[in-house]
Amino acid sequence: MNWLVLHSGPGEPAYNMALDEALLEFIGDIGQPVLRFYEWTEPCATFGYSQKIADIESTTILRPLIRRCTGGGLVPHDGDWTYSLTFPPGHEWTSSSATQSYRHTHALLQKAFTAMGVKTELADCCQRPKPGECFEGFELHDLLYHSKKIAGAAQRRNRFGLLIQGSVQPLGDWPLQDWLNALTGDCPKLEEPPGTRAEELTTTKYTLDSHNRKR
Repeated sequence: MNWLVLHSGPGEPAYNMALDEALLEFIGDIGQPVLRFYEWTEPCATFGYSQKIADIESTTILRPLIRRCTGGGLVPHDGDWTYSLTFPPGHEWTSSSATQSYRHTHALLQKAFTAMGVKTELADCCQRPKPGECFEGFELHDLLYHSKKIAGAAQRRNRFGLLIQGSVQPLGDWPLQDWLNALTGDCPKLEEPPGTRAEELTTTKYTLDSHNRKR
């Protein structure tokens, strides 16, 4: 894959979600897929756009809770490896089904783990989690290590393109930098991320109860 790579470092929870949405809004102007890696300035959790906050508040002690613009369930961010993939309109991933792009995403991660000598597998069936919890149980095409889910992702398609937000929950003493190198190779960097739009979305959306507690 011919990515532009953005390693944005530690960010506040609301800003991290805002920058992913800003990348989706601007991906048509950027013109090619963007692979972003990021960390968190504090432990937190994110949850799917359609989830009810009342259903998840009691399932984690992590705060703040930030509603993503993608679907999926509750994801803890406390030492995980977090990434996003953004694709412009017309790209083959954008026009694929949600099931196909989900499988493609985890096959990509699996290839990177294989390069590190870590054997993983794609789930060929489901083991239903507790309601709303992403990393309890697993779904078709989740990435497994010794039959335990270590990676999940959520998606959003709209007129701007496709955004996939993903998390890896490392179970071993795995070198993060080796994994990053295996994913990115010698791909060029995204030199000008949409930081101004991300700041705007942070203050007008992702820090507000009107978004995070909207349902």
